[in-house]
Amino acid sequence: MTNQKMPDYETIRAAVAGEKWAVAKVVECYQEEINRQATVRKRQPDGTIKEVIDEDMRQHITMKLIEALPTFPLEELEKQSRK
Repeated sequence: MTNQKMPDYETIRAAVAGEKWAVAKVVECYQEEINRQATVRKRQPDGTIKEVIDEDMRQHITMKLIEALPTFPLEELEKQSRK
């Protein structure tokens, strides 16, 4: 993963609660990693290989992230923030 900044606690808490603005912010934060994971190598007609983002895969990964947000372990994050 690159040096992306994790969303702040309040944003994560709001995303876990289903706030649309917060979910969008979390997805935006991880967009670079999502794109990296959805990148595939495709052979071109001239025989060269080109890396492209598979849009279906990108959307699938994004949906999995959104679906997982309600199960995010907030308690662990709260413990870490107190230290």
